[in-house]
Amino acid sequence: MAAPYRIWEILQRSHTGPFCEEKDFMPKIFAPKLKEIVKKYAIKYDPQTPVPADNDLADRVWQAGWELFREVGLYNTDTNRIIKVAEDEIKEALYTAKGEYWVGAGKDAVLWKHRRVEDEAPPFCIFSPDITVNENLHHSMCLAYLKEPLLDGICAPILEEAAGQLIRSAGPTEISGCIQHIYNLRLAARQVGRPGVFLVAVGTAEHDSGQIAVSDNEWGVRTTDARLVGSLSEFMTADTLLNRVVHYAQYGCYTGNLTGPIYGGWCGGSEGIAVSLVAYTLSGLCIHGAHFSQHFPFHLHWGSNSTRELLWPIAVAGQAMARNSKLLYTSNGFANAGPMTEMLFYETACHALVSTVSGWHLWEMASTRNKYRNRATPMEARLGMEVGHAAARQGLTREQANALALKLLSRYEDQAADAPRGKEYQECYDVAQALPTQEHFDMYRQVKDELAALGIDFPY
Repeated sequence: MAAPYRIWEILQRSHTGPFCEEKDFMPKIFAPKLKEIVKKYAIKYDPQTPVPADNDLADRVWQAGWELFREVGLYNTDTNRIIKVAEDEIKEALYTAKGEYWVGAGKDAVLWKHRRVEDEAPPFCIFSPDITVNENLHHSMCLAYLKEPLLDGICAPILEEAAGQLIRSAGPTEISGCIQHIYNLRLAARQVGRPGVFLVAVGTAEHDSGQIAVSDNEWGVRTTDARLVGSLSEFMTADTLLNRVVHYAQYGCYTGNLTGPIYGGWCGGSEGIAVSLVAYTLSGLCIHGAHFSQHFPFHLHWGSNSTRELLWPIAVAGQAMARNSKLLYTSNGFANAGPMTEMLFYETACHALVSTVSGWHLWEMASTRNKYRNRATPMEARLGMEVGHAAARQGLTREQANALALKLLSRYEDQAADAPRGKEYQECYDVAQALPTQEHFDMYRQVKDELAALGIDFPY
């Protein structure tokens, strides 16, 4: 496992970097610089091409993201200092980074490798509901996801209560909830015969103390698993986040860099999102010591990334990173619709298709904009991963993927603002057996057949 890049020299800059009032960072430093860079590199969104096949555009987005990170850095709200990384340091971090890792343990270990644009190797598939769930459903939902054959890794649903008590951030109930979370997940993994499966855990932890409490190779999060450290939108951090950076590195697990640049916020439009995704990846590598990045850009009003103004930057940024680095990064889908709706299946399929041909690995799927408890199932994630495997296996080009994406968008895009919420997990699944109802399976099968008719060559 690669060491974090110059961890103490970099983190010391939280106290020695340029001083800036928090209220000034976004309007006076970040936003003007991003706008200047987008113009400098002539980056222009084309709504008719959600999957561009323009290598020069991808390379310009890489250069723009590099310059944005170098010039803006990462702002620490606790110290009012900017952590900045020099040009040569970025180059050194990229040179010494690894392009592949064995994750998970024993017979369940999987090799996770960098992907290229239009790569015929299938994406690494992390299944995740990305929602909160009732305490009594948590174990069943973990089981349901872990039953999926294409699963390479899992990030489990999030608890809001533990032992019947509301989980409060940074308090004792958070530690209790995090322990319950990892116990349920480890138990479910053993029950389905995948005890060493790669876990990204634990989402229930909002504070550094919750994550630290479950670091244990015997019963908790193992050194063969991964943890996430996020950023505050946009390009801000805090000591509680940097505490995780240090703990993960010293404990010895894999570190994931978690970011969600907001379309319509300080990042501006599609062009700014694309550039920010690259810059965030470099920030994760150099400052968080990340082994991979997990990105979920989303629309300010809708909270999704399945419409073309978000698919375009996902495609362009993925291609930029695939062509110019050996890094690992996952595309986290956020849909508008909820479970057991055809719309959710179409959204997931389109997001997975665009991401796969553009060099991403997959992290699917947050339904109903990641806002409503219990509204996620493995079935939408299953379809997305099957689309990813099929697109890679049949060698779809970006031009072919673009044509397919336009057809899929026509089936759901006009419903984005008022998408159906669908049903909750317990209405779509037999909770005791952690299996989909016949109605739910039939809808999945119907949409899969429609996708096959459009040209997705599923292997089964």
